[in-house]
Amino acid sequence: MTDVIELDKAGGVVLDLINVINANRQYLSEVDGAIGDGDHGINMSKGFTQCGERIAKRGALPSLQVALSDLSAALMEGIGGSMGPLYGTFFLSMSDVFAGNTTLDRDTFHRALVSGIDSVQEIGDAKVGDKTLIDTLVPASDAYQAAAATGNSFHDCLRAMAAAAETGMNSTRELRARVGRASRLGDRSIGVLDAGSCSCFLILRSMSESLGQLLDGAEGTSDPKRVEQQAG
Repeated sequence: MTDVIELDKAGGVVLDLINVINANRQYLSEVDGAIGDGDHGINMSKGFTQCGERIAKRGALPSLQVALSDLSAALMEGIGGSMGPLYGTFFLSMSDVFAGNTTLDRDTFHRALVSGIDSVQEIGDAKVGDKTLIDTLVPASDAYQAAAATGNSFHDCLRAMAAAAETGMNSTRELRARVGRASRLGDRSIGVLDAGSCSCFLILRSMSESLGQLLDGAEGTSDPKRVEQQAG
């Protein structure tokens, strides 16, 4: 086991993300349909699939930095509404942090995660408790940082991130939506998960698993299991 990943061998992390989102397309749209337009899974799948097409045209699997940049471009160009810019900016910010590096370690990943979250909050104006993907992102980042501060390995920090992301996602069930279209429902938005928080959990869990496999020296892909198998 190592605590450093070679970025030029980590582009498959994005291919795993594509598989996970496509596997959960229907579920994400079902969750979104409870308090939204019911198209979150459809739109996410469209954007991530377009990323896969971009990567395929390259002929060879790119580095993680380039693959995340491709994902950002696909989401910004291929998804309507707010989620395309939000996720597109998130992945672009992560990619920018990786620029100029050949390897990825525990602290660099956290800097990229924080940069991505900061970018999302700058354009989305949401905070923890508003029933958005921020309720998944911020607890996940905080848990990662706490694990790192106590000397945990890169792998263990990723596990802490994924666990906190799941808890954050589940917390949205009892929250009242305060931003976006769902905010118009008032208390009627209470009792269901936020779709963006669900897709965010899937993304962070997939990244945790994929990067963890690389740290273990494995070349396999993460399991694209559906989110409700992990959510209470």
